[in-house]
Amino acid sequence: MSQKRSTRRQFLKSTAVTGTAIGFPYLVSSSALGQAGSVAPSERIVMGVIGTGGQGLGNMNRLMGFKEVQMVAVCDVDGGRREAAREQVNKKYGNTDCKAYADFRVLLDRKDIDAVIVATPDHWHALISVAAANAGKDIYCEKPLANSVGEGRAIVEAVKRNQRILQTGTQERSGPARQACELVRNGRIGKIHTIEINLPCDDPHHREIMGVNDLPQPEAPVPEDLDYDFWLGHTPKVPYRPWPKSPGQTRCHFYWRFILTYGGGEMTDRGAHVIDIAQLGNDTDNTGPVEFRAKGKRSEKGLYNAFMEYEFENVYANGVRMIGRSGGDRGLKFIGDEGWLFIKIHGGQATASKPSILEPLKNPRVDLGRTTSHHHNFVEAVKTRKQPFATAEIGHRTGSICHLNNIAMITGRPFKWDPVKERIEGDEEAAAMLTPKMRPPWHL
Repeated sequence: MSQKRSTRRQFLKSTAVTGTAIGFPYLVSSSALGQAGSVAPSERIVMGVIGTGGQGLGNMNRLMGFKEVQMVAVCDVDGGRREAAREQVNKKYGNTDCKAYADFRVLLDRKDIDAVIVATPDHWHALISVAAANAGKDIYCEKPLANSVGEGRAIVEAVKRNQRILQTGTQERSGPARQACELVRNGRIGKIHTIEINLPCDDPHHREIMGVNDLPQPEAPVPEDLDYDFWLGHTPKVPYRPWPKSPGQTRCHFYWRFILTYGGGEMTDRGAHVIDIAQLGNDTDNTGPVEFRAKGKRSEKGLYNAFMEYEFENVYANGVRMIGRSGGDRGLKFIGDEGWLFIKIHGGQATASKPSILEPLKNPRVDLGRTTSHHHNFVEAVKTRKQPFATAEIGHRTGSICHLNNIAMITGRPFKWDPVKERIEGDEEAAAMLTPKMRPPWHL
C-alpha cells in the first residue's frame, strides 16, 4: 500500500482536486475526505460501492463503520437504488459530497478511490472486478466470486497481475467456523474421509419461486430509472419482465439468482458459504475435487431454472468424498476415523461426536488466525498488503466447485476435473459451459 498511498498523499495536497472520468468531471472536497475524523485523510481507504441492493448496502455500511474507511461514491444501474445509497453515505458523514454513477467505469476512473465493493448480480462480478484490478483498486467482491469457472480465473489473474488485494465475501470464513476448521485441521477427528454438505432449499424465497413459475409472465415496459440493457450486460438480450407476484419487484432484483444466466441458485448462493468452509477444513483452498457426480430437479418452464433439489458427490485426489443434498440443517459435517464435527451455517456453531473434540487447542500445529470480522480482515489487508482470509484464488476455487456441480446436473453426466489445468476431461458439452459467450461489446 505504501507506494500507492504516497501517490495519494501528493494527489491530495491540491487545494482543489479535479479530474475527468470518461468525460465527467469530479471534485473531492475536504469534507468528503473526512476532515473531522481521527485518521489523517492521506491514510484513509477511500472507497466506492458498485451495486447498491441489499447486500451492497450491507457491505457499505459495515465498511463505513471503520474509521480508516471513507465512502465517496456509489454506482448502480437502478436510479432509485443509486440515490438511496448516496443519501445513506451523506447521512453517515453529514455532508452532500457522495457522487452517484450509473456506469461503473466512471467510478473506476477516479484516481482518488483506493478500493471498491462489488455487490452486483453474479453475472457482473468478473467484468467489474477485472476492470477494478486493472484500474489499481483493491476489491471486496461478494460471493460467489464469479458466475463461471472461466470468469473466476480471469479475476484471479487480474488481481495477481496488478498486485491488488481482493476479499471474497464468504463471511463465514472469518467467524466461528474458522475455529472449528482449525480443530479439524489439527486432527481432532482423525483423518477425514467424508464431508457431508446440507444445502436445503426450504426458505420462503425458494417456495415463492416454485409457486410463480406457472403464472403468466408478460413483457412489460422498462422503468424509466432502470438501465435494463446495462443490467443485462454481456448476457443475451431478453424482454423485461416484472416479478409475477409484485409489480414492485423484477427479476433484476434479488430473484435473478434463480436464473442460471445470472446466478446459480442455492448451489452458488449459500453453497458458496458451506462449500467454502469444507475447502478450509479439508486444506484444499488452492485446488478442488477431481470427480463430479450430481443430479437435480428444476422447473422446465418459466424464468426460474435453477436447481431446487439435488444430490452431488465430489471426490478429491486424496480420496475424501464430499457428499451434498438439498436438505437437512444448513451446514456441513466433517467425518474422520476418530469422530465427526458439524458446523452450522450461518453462525458457525459447532457440535461434535464427543466433547473432547471441541476443547480449545493449546499449541496448535495449524494456526488459521483470527479476525474480528470479515470486513475488518479486508481493511487490515488493504492497509498491510497481507493477503486476506478469502483471496481471489480461494473464492475462485470454492465457486468453481459450485459451478461444476451445476454443470454436472445440467448435462446429467459425471465427469473428471483437472484442478491444475482447470478443464473437464472427455466431455466437450460440459467443457463448453466453463465460460459464457459474452454479448458485444463486453468481453474479459
